Amino acid sequence: MRAVIQRVSSSSVSVAGRQVAGIGEGFLILLGVGPQDGEEQARQLSRKIAMLRVFGDAEGKMNLSLKDTGGEALVVSQFTLYADTRKGNRPAFTDAAPPDLARPLVERFADLLRAEGIPTHTGEFGAHMQVALVNDGPVTILLEM
Repeated sequence: MRAVIQRVSSSSVSVAGRQVAGIGEGFLILLGVGPQDGEEQARQLSRKIAMLRVFGDAEGKMNLSLKDTGGEALVVSQFTLYADTRKGNRPAFTDAAPPDLARPLVERFADLLRAEGIPTHTGEFGAHMQVALVNDGPVTILLEM
């Protein structure tokens, strides 16, 4: 699994002009699933993200986690994180998991974040989405499990 985590002041996802999810302070998580991924990767990644200390404490140091701040998460499925651009100019996506494997793992990942106590919302799997965000910092981190 691959995740691009962006610390945000706010973020939302719309499909066909209709907002399907939105959060205030927290993480926008763009999540890619590979064909070898399973429950263990989802569990490890959700735990790591819930405890990732990138929010400012009283002294402004990145010392607090999403759990500490009571922030939210917005999870957006992003198969393009598995783009292979080594040949030519058109990316290949053969390294991404097929939808029948990816969809349940994205849902499981979101459920695991909720189990960590993180209010979690999701985009719409497989839809053409518009993602809006106010990146706070900016802080953007790439994680892979």
